Amino acid sequence: MKTIGVLTSGGDAPGMNAAIRAVVRTGIYNNFRVMGIRQGFSGLINGDIFEMNLSSVADIIHRGGTMLRSARSEEFKTEKGFKKALNVLEVFSIDGLVVLGGDGTLKGARELSKAGVPTIGIPCTIDNDCGYTDYTIGFFTAVETVVDAISKIRDTSTSHGRANVIEVMGRDCGDIALYAGLAGGAESIIIPEVEFDIDEVCKRALQGKNRGKLHHIIVLAEGVGNAYEVAQTIQEKTGIDTRVTVLGYIQRGGNPTSFDRIMASQMGNRAVELLKEGKVGRTLGMKCNEIIDMDIDEALKIEKKFDIEKYNTSKILSI
Repeated sequence: MKTIGVLTSGGDAPGMNAAIRAVVRTGIYNNFRVMGIRQGFSGLINGDIFEMNLSSVADIIHRGGTMLRSARSEEFKTEKGFKKALNVLEVFSIDGLVVLGGDGTLKGARELSKAGVPTIGIPCTIDNDCGYTDYTIGFFTAVETVVDAISKIRDTSTSHGRANVIEVMGRDCGDIALYAGLAGGAESIIIPEVEFDIDEVCKRALQGKNRGKLHHIIVLAEGVGNAYEVAQTIQEKTGIDTRVTVLGYIQRGGNPTSFDRIMASQMGNRAVELLKEGKVGRTLGMKCNEIIDMDIDEALKIEKKFDIEKYNTSKILSI
């Protein structure tokens, strides 16, 4: 193996740049030629590829987003598009590939591996919805962003005696809402893994109001329901002025936390070492604070396990 490529695909996540930096520098340290592929699988199909050096990744470890840019590619899922991607890898003499992204991206990495391309996956998604790993790169940065927003919203909610529904990302995984809600002291956490009772939410709000509480924070995962409808129901049932804050893409931006930078750096380094050893068709993860690797096909079969203990703790502490 002489030349390796690196790409980022799907939604961006804080820490991707730290992982790219680690891949490039570890690759060069091991005398590999390292090629950067812009705009994910779409850029791979279109041959948007350039050679990277040490200066290419200078001053990026602390930056959010991805310097390689990212995109979603429906064409890559087609037989024609997939064959074009394989041809481009051959044209650029890319012998191995490191792919950064979430569940969908890792599925693309699996298909490349099955087609004979030595591939290593690195889980980068703020949703933390990959079942085989405790944490994904970008998750804790997103949680810190939400916790900071909760603190600011609590200040203004207290000033006006309001409740506030804060909608966060997560689709079918409520980890951002759960972790940020617990860390931010939210009174109610609404997530897709647990069926919620709007009357219980209202009861908590009224109990707090009756003992003199001037605010009520409800953290809602976007996959559960409409934040504005939830807020309207709370206001109608309790008489408490209830507002909505949708954090949206602010959760994906910002400087990655030290935890995400360290995890990304370790995974980027390990990815190149695995390619060097010929141990391919793997994806990296973290278990019990240790970096692990496992067969990418097996990893994608593992369902995400919800942390019910954290959820129960949040309910007890928010009485």
